[in-house]
Amino acid sequence: MSTSAASGVAGRYASALFELADNAKSLDQVAQDLGSFRKMLGESPDLARMIANPVIARDQQGKALLAVLDAAGITGITRSFIGTVSANGRARDLPAMITAFLAELARRRGETTATVTSAVPLTEAQLQQLTETLRKMLGDAKVSIDARVEPDILGGLLVKVGSRLFDSSIRSKLQRLQLAMKGVA
Repeated sequence: MSTSAASGVAGRYASALFELADNAKSLDQVAQDLGSFRKMLGESPDLARMIANPVIARDQQGKALLAVLDAAGITGITRSFIGTVSANGRARDLPAMITAFLAELARRRGETTATVTSAVPLTEAQLQQLTETLRKMLGDAKVSIDARVEPDILGGLLVKVGSRLFDSSIRSKLQRLQLAMKGVA
């Protein structure tokens, strides 16, 4: 993995998972499983709180995570990885590990990753349309979307591609309106 992607605990774990998945010729399956798990985290505040809660004992947290994975049909390397991460007391770092893994996979495939934040989960049709729009905007580059849900933005989208940020969120529009109104008063 690249030095910047592999920095910190999350990067080291993601790097180890990448190597395991690559050796087992399971990169696509692991990426799909991690994407599914991240989607579950985004859609379940209870699950997100559970992995972030330092008060929950590691073994209880691990059992709960493995039950969630089993229910979702996530097996193999991904299930073992998440179990190990939880047993090591690093479950709170799973979102960062997933991001690092998927970013490295996209980089090696020559894809540009766009982080898209919406207030509600986007449909497959919306994701496809957004992928096409970004692909045209970026000069026909391969584009992979890292979709995230953040209700705080109220509506619209935040799209980050590299160092560029496109903010059409309602939260930002309201903040700009509030600033404009302060200037008038």
